[in-house]
Amino acid sequence: MGKQPVRMKAVVYALSPFQQKVMPGLWKDLPGKIAHKISDSWLNATLLLGPLVGTYSAAMLDTIRRKVNRYVQW
Repeated sequence: MGKQPVRMKAVVYALSPFQQKVMPGLWKDLPGKIAHKISDSWLNATLLLGPLVGTYSAAMLDTIRRKVNRYVQW
């Protein structure tokens, strides 16, 4: 019983370069989707954005105060 060669068909899956749209619906009307999410859950958006904006503004004010105090001695 010797080895007999067996013909196998190779299956190759490929995408056409003209059909490679990566999630086109994700980016369509993105500002509208964001506005819809915020208007649906405005309390969650407020609780998320409030501390972020507060922290950022406090850091900017501190940076400005340090720069002013470095150049102006009272």
